[in-house]
Amino acid sequence: MTSGSLSERLLQFDQKHIWHPYSSISHSGKVLPIKSASGVKLELFDGSKLIDGMASWWSAIHGYSHPELVSALTTQAHELSHVMFGGLTHQPAVELAEKLIQLTPKGLDCVFYADSGSVSVEVAMKMALQYQISVGKEHKNKFLTLKTGYHGDTFHAMSVCDPNNGMHQLFKEVLPIQHFLDSPQSKFGEVINHDHFKKTEDTFLKHHHEVCAVILEPIVQGAGGMNFYHPDHLSHLHDLCKTYGILLIADEIATGFGRTGKLFACEHAGITPDIMCVGKALTGGMLTLAAVLTTKDIEHQISSHGDGVLMHGPTFMGNPLACATASRSISLLLESDWESLIMKMEQQNREELNPCLELSGVVDVRVLGGIAVVEMKDTIDVNWAHEAFTSRGVWVRPFRNLIYIMPPYIIEPEDLTKINLAIFEVASLLSQKEA
Repeated sequence: MTSGSLSERLLQFDQKHIWHPYSSISHSGKVLPIKSASGVKLELFDGSKLIDGMASWWSAIHGYSHPELVSALTTQAHELSHVMFGGLTHQPAVELAEKLIQLTPKGLDCVFYADSGSVSVEVAMKMALQYQISVGKEHKNKFLTLKTGYHGDTFHAMSVCDPNNGMHQLFKEVLPIQHFLDSPQSKFGEVINHDHFKKTEDTFLKHHHEVCAVILEPIVQGAGGMNFYHPDHLSHLHDLCKTYGILLIADEIATGFGRTGKLFACEHAGITPDIMCVGKALTGGMLTLAAVLTTKDIEHQISSHGDGVLMHGPTFMGNPLACATASRSISLLLESDWESLIMKMEQQNREELNPCLELSGVVDVRVLGGIAVVEMKDTIDVNWAHEAFTSRGVWVRPFRNLIYIMPPYIIEPEDLTKINLAIFEVASLLSQKEA
């Protein structure tokens, strides 16, 4: 069977039987059959290659098929591929926990391993609820979060995503009702407008008696709108949480491990959250793994109440393959000149994408660390955009009215230029269509 016929067979079966993210089987859009991936390039069955501007949704920070990560994975597979974490432990899980505790903001000394980012959010929310119960505040059982936020697609996580403009309106009537703050108005790099703080303070005053935790994406709101907000907003929320006995959960799943120019986005505000979720880039995009970190005080309170256990335990919790790969990925990051790579990427994206501001269909261009966003006036036809980008040899997946990229950190300047040129050309065509 030739590669061409195999490709066609795969597509035919896929289109009839397989769901893709946020899609329909009956009315599916075009998908591309990927044969292999190396570095920053995806290879199709016909031999053509695409420069990946998405890093597989933020995760493949070292690029694809990195020999160090492949070696860590295969070596571990020969020793111990998996074992239940209940009543057992192993070296990869312990070594990874040591690294995470050393790497994350000071005071986060306890680690819970989860299967995915969404599951880690569920665990963090359960942890916050269980903490408040343990200190005799069972009535504090609501969450406070930011509009235009996104925290995953599992059930309780959906309740703290944007309730009106998010992806989960279909389930609105059955989700727990939470409290929402307006999305921060002062943007990263701009002068802070403290007037916005008054409304935030009023919300805390009104609802603090029933709120167990604030959950937010620090500095960068991802799938809810790709908003970059001023660090003072985060500092202010942190201080209000301390004042009112509310925990602060930092969802660093998308922002962790250097993406914003700091190892963790909380560092922009110089704060330590009470609970932190990490995922995506944790394994360098090789395997699914997430972690929840918290303080010894929270752990102690939970452990000293009732049965003293945190009621969660995924089957693949602490998977040795994922832990070993994650540990090596973290070492690769720290051994590299990642700060310089991110700074150069930020500067190049800013220089090459700012001309988009001259296009009539463009509302804004914003760049932070290894993230770049071109906001269009109108919603983008994703299928049309896929054709437009792939015909230019790049893989970029817009959503709503946003064209955004977060390439692997190892991307060469000439490849990044190709992505940015494609974005300008596609934004130009969209502007013409909108005119």
